Amino acid sequence: MRRVLILISSIISFQLLSCENIISDQQEYKKIDFSPAEKLVLNSSNKFGFNLFSEINKTEPDKNVFISPLSISLALGMTMNGANGETYDAMRATLQFEGLTNEEINKSYKNLIETLYAADPKVTFTSANSIWHREEMEFEKKFFNLCKEYFNASVNPLNFSNPSSVDIINNWVKEKTNDKIQKIIEAIKSDDVMFLINAIYFKGTWKYEFDKKLTKKDDFNLLTGEKINTDLMVQKNDFNYSENDELQAIELLYGDGNFSMVVLLPKENININDFAIQLTEEKLNSILSSITIQKGTLWLPKFKTEYKSTLNDFLNSLGMGIAFTPGEADFTNMFKTKELFINSVLHKTFVNVDEEGTEAAAVTSVGMGTTSVGGDKEFAMKVNRPFLFLIREKNSSSVLFIGKIMNPLT
Repeated sequence: MRRVLILISSIISFQLLSCENIISDQQEYKKIDFSPAEKLVLNSSNKFGFNLFSEINKTEPDKNVFISPLSISLALGMTMNGANGETYDAMRATLQFEGLTNEEINKSYKNLIETLYAADPKVTFTSANSIWHREEMEFEKKFFNLCKEYFNASVNPLNFSNPSSVDIINNWVKEKTNDKIQKIIEAIKSDDVMFLINAIYFKGTWKYEFDKKLTKKDDFNLLTGEKINTDLMVQKNDFNYSENDELQAIELLYGDGNFSMVVLLPKENININDFAIQLTEEKLNSILSSITIQKGTLWLPKFKTEYKSTLNDFLNSLGMGIAFTPGEADFTNMFKTKELFINSVLHKTFVNVDEEGTEAAAVTSVGMGTTSVGGDKEFAMKVNRPFLFLIREKNSSSVLFIGKIMNPLT
């Protein structure tokens, strides 16, 4: 039996440029107490993810969108340790970490990863970080030490002129991602000076799998009015479910219940893109707080989609513009002279949902350059039109993935 697999891989490259069903007992999942600062960091990370998801949906109304807020937040969180002055302030504000010290942010990232490791004995979660840098260049030791202490990152000087260095880095990626991501870098250019890589591996199954024999072809209604024929899985059971005038919401658990998928199906009179743009952490929490155990039938499409996006413009819109600006960006906590700036943030993802579970992957690349409710009535939820979904860890409320499916066949 194939198990559900979620994979996140984040890479930060520095360049030197010449100038289901739900568990009936909702209290069964393991609970852990967080400090006030840790709760703020967890909430802030989610807020950033929803803000970014909203910005992307403003420009991609007709496409499937699938991002990993956790991957992006970890990549930029590591990068932020090298930022200074106004650049640090802008990154911290964009990531929604204002009012928190760098130590509080770093400790909270570390504790979140440790919590995800221990969250569910039936789910495998691992996280690995590494830094690969041009051996002849001297970077700030304090920056490396912070990455070692809080992100458990290994620091590896390499001869970037040797073609075998590409294989060394990519072999590490393959090992840490169980061969799900074969390579991150194609080549090391003369202006590349550092790569920071984060890989997260998640493996589990639906708590209650869908019966493959019950999956049938049915219509899925596109936003254009066109109908396509797709596989709809079906399950009748007790679900964590909520419904109001705006949407239907259902939660499907993995393993023992700490990790879950939340499916949000706006009512037919609600525009999916308006809903996606307006979705916030507060709105999600309000929806989740209204969930109760109810009997019903769920039809959910099997779907597989890949997504990629350059996030520069979206992060600029969220207030991080100075970090992308040569001559203004300040990463002197990473490199002793004020030369580094972010020149690209790339994000790629993959997701496959079927009767047994979910398989997903995400890659985030940050490139750097330099200037030198319950009842007896049964519900029916037929997800046969565009919808949103999230994959989250319930104890920490950390959002690993969030997506919009406009067409389950693309």
